[in-house]
Amino acid sequence: MPEGRIVKALSGFYYVLAGDRLIQCRGRGVFRKQKVSPLVGDYVEYQADNDQEGYILAIHKRKNELIRPPIANVDQAILVFSAVRPDFSTALLDRFLVLIESKHIQPLICITKMDLLSEEHKQNILRFADEYRSFGYKVLLTSTADESSLDPLRHCLAHKVSVFAGQSGVGKSSLLNALRPELCLKTDEISDSLGRGKHTTRHVELISAEGGLVADTPGFSSLDLTDIEGNDLPFFFPEMVRVSGQCKFRGCLHVNEPKCAVKAAVEHEELPLYRYQHYLQFMEEIKERKPRY
Repeated sequence: MPEGRIVKALSGFYYVLAGDRLIQCRGRGVFRKQKVSPLVGDYVEYQADNDQEGYILAIHKRKNELIRPPIANVDQAILVFSAVRPDFSTALLDRFLVLIESKHIQPLICITKMDLLSEEHKQNILRFADEYRSFGYKVLLTSTADESSLDPLRHCLAHKVSVFAGQSGVGKSSLLNALRPELCLKTDEISDSLGRGKHTTRHVELISAEGGLVADTPGFSSLDLTDIEGNDLPFFFPEMVRVSGQCKFRGCLHVNEPKCAVKAAVEHEELPLYRYQHYLQFMEEIKERKPRY
């Protein structure tokens, strides 16, 4: 059977790229019975009725998948956060990072709209960028008004499947328009009353850019940690992992345990308090989550 990759899903159709051909396919009913839905990024086997239409017969095993946005087999996630309008939020960024880390996807933090900052505000953003780099994350500072600031991002996209994700209104579509002006992706102004943008991206599609494939995805402003267990959460804070070997107890959750190296590092200001507070907040949410049966 011929094989290809789904690069677009829209209105019940899946567009499979096979070589230089784009085949419009429907999924067989067997997927509904198995409660499996094809996702953009899936490698599939298909049967073509002609050069343009066919049916998806099988979905190859995925190395990872996201539900919001719905996409599979991603190499890296470009987490796009604006420095202002909407304001930079470490709490929301940490939620994205935990989710992405739990899916075994490499995160890359991209802070946009740097050109809109006052000098004082800029120094604050630079401090956060340095801190996240010290945790082990790659951080890029960009502005669509400064073409040269996009060069590091272009380099990071080559030979990878990347998903652009982040709160609505932070400039994901604007970034992609700057990288591929011919796309003319729709963007909207930020609502002054809500402090956020309208949802302008309606579907997921993989787009060729800078020698790789990137996905512009519907923006969203909240993340539920529904698939993460409390015992796993500490592993998604790399700065805590580095000192956790000094905790007295193996499997220390860094909450109430005595002689916890992570809590000591926070108290001595060796680890930032805001990250630890977010960790405790996420842990509490996980503990209060209703059990799934």
